Amino acid sequence: MKIPDLSFWKLWNISFGFFGVQIAYALQSANISRIFSTLGADPHSLSYFWILPPLAGIVVQPIIGALSDRTWCRFGRRIPYLFVGALIAVLVMCLLPNAGSFGMSVSAAMVFGLFSLMFLDTSINIAMQPFKMMVGDMVNEKQKGLAYSIQSFLCNAGSLAGYLFPFIFAAIGISNVAPKGIIPDSVIFSFYIGAVILILCVIYTTVKVKEYPPELYAAYHGIKEEEKAEKTNVFKLLAHAPKAFWTVGLVQFFCWSAFMFMWTYTNGTVAANVFDTPVVEQIKDGVTHLVLDTQSVQYQTAGDWVGILFAVQAVGSVIWAAVIPSIANRKFAYSLSLVLGGIGFISVFFMHNQYALFLSFLLIGCAWAAMLALPFTILTNALTGGHMGTYLGLFNGTICVPQIVAAIAGGWVLGMFTDEGAIAPEVNMLVLAGVLLIVGACCVGIIRESDHAEA
Repeated sequence: MKIPDLSFWKLWNISFGFFGVQIAYALQSANISRIFSTLGADPHSLSYFWILPPLAGIVVQPIIGALSDRTWCRFGRRIPYLFVGALIAVLVMCLLPNAGSFGMSVSAAMVFGLFSLMFLDTSINIAMQPFKMMVGDMVNEKQKGLAYSIQSFLCNAGSLAGYLFPFIFAAIGISNVAPKGIIPDSVIFSFYIGAVILILCVIYTTVKVKEYPPELYAAYHGIKEEEKAEKTNVFKLLAHAPKAFWTVGLVQFFCWSAFMFMWTYTNGTVAANVFDTPVVEQIKDGVTHLVLDTQSVQYQTAGDWVGILFAVQAVGSVIWAAVIPSIANRKFAYSLSLVLGGIGFISVFFMHNQYALFLSFLLIGCAWAAMLALPFTILTNALTGGHMGTYLGLFNGTICVPQIVAAIAGGWVLGMFTDEGAIAPEVNMLVLAGVLLIVGACCVGIIRESDHAEA
């Protein structure tokens, strides 16, 4: 039996909850460095706060994928995990921006924020993965490109909303500055509103989407009775993974390393290069350093503008996501998108006007659109059988590992660029991000889409 074609609105409903999940992810990616800098984190240590989230993800995602492959209840096989992940994310979104408001010391607030970030990122990914899995489960090969494009559109629409929230709240008069060690209300309220939208969107998908029952799913995916009872062996699955799993994973390494640098260092780059944020002296290990004044109006305004730039990136991604399906050669579309994103990152070095940066981030959006849609299209088309969720959970490692590497190496690399006693030139990390994307574009050529493996 072949999976039937689905109407546009059924494809839309499968991914609609992604809108709310991505709002949460956008708030995290645009504001975490701002939050930790406001709490007192040194720029050279900033990347280290990003280590735990992908580290947790690399462990949790394969487990969730494997469990969901073997799950069936009245609510489905993927949706229960979607709902649980969303509930945890909502709780953490209400706690994280208050890290500096509980009367804790600076170090305690940072530790609280660090573990909150870990739980937030993990729960967002637990909620996010089922959407990709449901496309693999419920959509035929012919429609997967359209399905992931819809998912990409909703993802970027959610990103647009999440990125703009702090700017909008500041514009309507909610305080954008706060005492030392306290997160501004404009950021706190953004997380609260994001949490509400997230749970409403997930409820919508839960109500509207009915997953295929086990028997029908098995028939559509060619799963035999003995395969249903077969236990998942992760190492065996990896040994029999299609070549596309590994080659796309190599491209993913360069892409996600680049975007980890963007999330970590854009705030400092914009604050220093565009908004002329004042500097203060900071003594560390007996040595005086110059650092940006994170309590200044300029720094917090730069933080809001980073949200605007990330929103521009989302707009660029939405536009480019509509273009990608019209490019017949999928590998060419993938490579071209990454090159455009690389040019965008490198161009930031030359931009000292807040509006000129729009062009840079529109180009970065092209890479993001491709990263959201094409890897999963290529991979799910290369998989057949009953372990789709496990494979997608394992594939999440190609997202987590590069983030871990970039987070560990980020402070060391930035130190190489920093003159003794001078402000850390965080813009150099964005140039490096551009180089990584272009290297990733070169690696696209080794991908073979025709390889198949039993999923």
